[in-house]
Amino acid sequence: MQNPQATQNKSLPGSCSASSEADPEQRTKRRGQKKMLMDVKAAVQEDNPPASNATSSEAICELKSWRKRGQKRKIWTINHVEGTKLRMNKRRRPSYRPEDQEAFYRLLEDPVIQSFLEADIFLKVSDKYLLSMVVEYFGRVGLPGHLYNRIHFFLALYIASDMEEDNPTSKRSIFQFLLGREHWPDLYKEFLKLKVEFFQAMGHRAWVTPELCEEIQAQNPHHWVWSRVRQCTP
Repeated sequence: MQNPQATQNKSLPGSCSASSEADPEQRTKRRGQKKMLMDVKAAVQEDNPPASNATSSEAICELKSWRKRGQKRKIWTINHVEGTKLRMNKRRRPSYRPEDQEAFYRLLEDPVIQSFLEADIFLKVSDKYLLSMVVEYFGRVGLPGHLYNRIHFFLALYIASDMEEDNPTSKRSIFQFLLGREHWPDLYKEFLKLKVEFFQAMGHRAWVTPELCEEIQAQNPHHWVWSRVRQCTP
């Protein structure tokens, strides 16, 4: 199966040549590599109007700005009564919104994401609980739902895998599908930088309870994505 790539890029530079005649070709290839890196940095803006040429740093500033505007207020719930004292737990309301769910289901139709999900036959990095966390993470970042794109999806899924699985081999498959098998070794560091900034925009909150995951699934229980129940691998 042919692996889709997040961007269309030129081939990477080959071995260096001391010949001055090769310089124009080398410069052309280097420009191609530079364009590829810029494409990854700007990928968080790929669904924005074409006129936007914001860098990844500016994009993350926008994430943080929306995160500050949408701070979730803390609430208290009674845990149990002990004599005349009340034991209370502090918790946060779920962060996900209807628009986050809509963005998630829309992104499931993305051909690269579909190919990735189909390839993860043992559901090591994309079972229904890890995918539920993507929805909640979208809410914690707080961007308008229509702005979420393929890069956001994989950033959230990577953080969810970091939190619950920490399986380097499985997580590497994200790089291969998103960046391409040939080019991911040169580009994955840019992805990891975006991951750190996305995590900051989430308020450094990665933990999601199983109950919240099940609540998210219950909003649309018959959708095919929630049938991704992990089985014991051979």
